[in-house]
Amino acid sequence: MIGSANTGDDPADGWFPESVAAGYDSPGGANVPEVVTSVVDVLEDLADGPVLEFAVGTGRIAAPLAGRGVPVSGIELSRAMAARLASKPGGAAVKVTIGDMTTTRLAGLFSLVYLVYNTISNVTTQDGQVDVFRNAAAHLRPGGLFLVEVGLPDLRRLPPGQDIVPFAMTPGAADGGYVGFDQYDIVTQRFTSNHVTVSPDGVGRFRRIPFRYAWPAEMDLMARIAGLKLKHRWADWDRSEFTAESTKHVSIWEAGLST
Repeated sequence: MIGSANTGDDPADGWFPESVAAGYDSPGGANVPEVVTSVVDVLEDLADGPVLEFAVGTGRIAAPLAGRGVPVSGIELSRAMAARLASKPGGAAVKVTIGDMTTTRLAGLFSLVYLVYNTISNVTTQDGQVDVFRNAAAHLRPGGLFLVEVGLPDLRRLPPGQDIVPFAMTPGAADGGYVGFDQYDIVTQRFTSNHVTVSPDGVGRFRRIPFRYAWPAEMDLMARIAGLKLKHRWADWDRSEFTAESTKHVSIWEAGLST
């Protein structure tokens, strides 16, 4: 049976309400310490002054980066997510503003603005994604950097007539099961990430999140519109070469391009 409980979520928190925030820092995946460390290492190296994280969330990256002495500010739409940041080591030093990363403007200029873990795709229109780049550029001092980490759409696995690509399945486990799949619309470049979780007693919950994918070349054009120029593109945080076989990219654009 698929159903949902009355969670008391605040609609203002969008796709990341209390019911999601409560489990967002669960061990595994992007929360593996080695993964977090690899991200923070790069960001610390790139930072040459204050930095700003768009969609700072629960502070998975911002808190340990601030713990290394880097001045970190953040913009976050979900109050439920942001409420968890201060309790983390280093989190109290992060200055968080509740707002939309497409429009919210903070005082001052930053050496680095970063947006990680596919969050650019949470903005589901091309105009909105351009606004993210423009807002990032508005926060950068000359020579400042805008970094985006985002996965590439898995369209090579789509045979003719199919629009769904499964990415995870853990059936029959003692603590329940999980199935995850993406559904693509290659005309609009929109897709949904679908998550079915089944508890040990057989009660299931379905969660569907909308996204929009953009190819690296499209993001380069968004950057140019915002007055930014590509400086680096890597396949991962280890700064490995980006190739046709890469499943994600970490791209960095620099402020100062004349338009």
